[in-house]
Amino acid sequence: MQTKTGRINSGKFNLRYAIEGDGQNAVVIGSSYYYPRIFSKRLRKHLRLVFVDHRIFAEPYDVTNRNEYTLDLILDDMELTRKQLNLGKIIVIGHSGHAFMALEYAKKYPENVSHVVMIGMAPDLSAASQKAADRYWQELVSTERKNKLDSNLHSLDKKLVGLPPDQQFIQQYVANGPRAWFDFNFDATALWDDARMNMPMFGYVWGEIFRDIDITKELDKLDKPVFVGLGLYDFIVAPFYSWDRIRHHFKNLTMRIFEKSGHTPPYEEPEKFDAELLHWLK
Repeated sequence: MQTKTGRINSGKFNLRYAIEGDGQNAVVIGSSYYYPRIFSKRLRKHLRLVFVDHRIFAEPYDVTNRNEYTLDLILDDMELTRKQLNLGKIIVIGHSGHAFMALEYAKKYPENVSHVVMIGMAPDLSAASQKAADRYWQELVSTERKNKLDSNLHSLDKKLVGLPPDQQFIQQYVANGPRAWFDFNFDATALWDDARMNMPMFGYVWGEIFRDIDITKELDKLDKPVFVGLGLYDFIVAPFYSWDRIRHHFKNLTMRIFEKSGHTPPYEEPEKFDAELLHWLK
């Protein structure tokens, strides 16, 4: 399938994008290297997927001024991309922490959004949510899965020697595969090929902004339909039932739980995910 790539300059940042498929424009915010590997070829027959870096994944990688990484600036970069690529009204898609970016973009620029898709995320990344994820892990999983994680972490230190911080993060994510994937033996290394990131600012956005975020703010003004897709075996974030306390704030919310998925249902159950998403979009 033909891929169109390019870059958009936002101040000092060089935001890469990759466009694949046919149909309504759907912007997938996050690494333009990682996320094309997550979504199926079948989905590209129905949607024109526009994979866009945000500034944490964009050159230069050595910026450490937190004022350059506010959520508002990231949302404005998304809007700049939409304008420069002449995308019109979009479906906005975010996985993991990027789900917050997708939702907040829809709140800030509702006139430019038709649908919001949030995948593999809890309502926040607070200490309470992490505690809930840990409890879910302890109470649900098999001894075999737990032993696999212990084995992975035991050998992790040797793999980190000499690696730059972003590559250390990738190795840590791969080692935590039993918490991230339904198949706890899955090696996700290849999904990260060519991906780079600014780890201090990743730590700031994920560790502070998303820790303290309240996504219920201004939800009363959002009339766009929202799809939340979650994996039953996702132990990276708080479990699916953590949404129960806030779902009444949404005007139009659809939730789907994927029984043989962890953190990334589009990759783990592509046929089921595509069918559920496309049915909802109709």
